[in-house]
Amino acid sequence: MTAQTDTPGSVTAVYKVSGMSCGHCEGAVSGEISELAGVTSVKAVASSGEVTVVSAAPLDEEAVRAAVDEAGFELVGKA
Repeated sequence: MTAQTDTPGSVTAVYKVSGMSCGHCEGAVSGEISELAGVTSVKAVASSGEVTVVSAAPLDEEAVRAAVDEAGFELVGKA
């Protein structure tokens, strides 16, 4: 699955997150990541464990990891 965006200059990254099992989990992860500076879109999918993030510039992976930790899940890495 390749994520595309129509916004020029934006960056799309897909991360693997372990522990998500439902819509509430998706919402918790999406909510925390969406608070990071520059993030314009977040889509978490519990069934695949993938979180697609669109941002104005590349994100610091440690910032993403901290946001995922705050939501109560574990960032495995980039998909």
